[in-house]
Amino acid sequence: MFANRYTGRFAPSPTGHLHLGSVYTALASFLDARKNKGLWRLRFDDLDTPRNVSGATTSILKTLETLGLYWDGEIDYQSLHLGEYHDVLSDLLRNGEIYRCQCSRKNLTPIYAQICRQKTISTTTSYSLRLKTDSRQLIFTDNLQGEISQNLATQHGDFILKRRDNIIAYQFAVVLDDIRQGVNNVVRGIDLLDETPKQIFLQNVLKLPTPNYFHVPVLANSNGQKLSKQTLAAAVNLTAPNLVLFQLLNLLKQKPPMELQMANVNEILKWAVEHWKVTLLKGEKMIYLD
Repeated sequence: MFANRYTGRFAPSPTGHLHLGSVYTALASFLDARKNKGLWRLRFDDLDTPRNVSGATTSILKTLETLGLYWDGEIDYQSLHLGEYHDVLSDLLRNGEIYRCQCSRKNLTPIYAQICRQKTISTTTSYSLRLKTDSRQLIFTDNLQGEISQNLATQHGDFILKRRDNIIAYQFAVVLDDIRQGVNNVVRGIDLLDETPKQIFLQNVLKLPTPNYFHVPVLANSNGQKLSKQTLAAAVNLTAPNLVLFQLLNLLKQKPPMELQMANVNEILKWAVEHWKVTLLKGEKMIYLD
């Protein structure tokens, strides 16, 4: 199901402009793909429609193009594949691997207590769909963070594949998305590391192959907060894209020579691909901006 050729991806949500933390992850993914002579796909994770912002897709594309981060093939959009997600959910429901749940966030504990697993929930009411987990110890090796082990039943519980508002959950969509795009290497932020076992568990349930995972550290502001839209991270300043790339290479611990900051975007990326060393990020969880 996976192609033999290395295939990575960048999958932003169109919820606003790209900030430095997002581009940091995009660059790591891009460099890893190009270093391995692979493909780099682009997908917009646009299912969470209440959070989508008008014009964000255009802004994201402009940022990537200005920085020379060109993708391979057609751009994919999750919203084009709603039928695919619902077909798989129907199969899982028919096989008894997921169940309807009426629980609301306000009465939930961090580890779901299977309150609705044995209930019969009417289809005429609003409900989420949860995947049944079990007590297996799920172990995988992250290419940067090492061996990760989780027991989903005791550490998370049954988790949601479709929300009560009928929006397909990220955990579910991303598994089918990566298969559809032939993605066999996922480079993303360490803030998603704890979610990866859920996706691997679902891959096992669906009898799908598991990509290689590589979780890079996240960028943080001076207050120790991860750069994000919630912490009001500013959009990337594109007036000097060469300086943005040079800064990001330093943040990625790649030690670019000082004279490289005066080069153009193509020259910087050529140097970055040739000198890309994943191992320089080992042991890092969070990188602080000056």
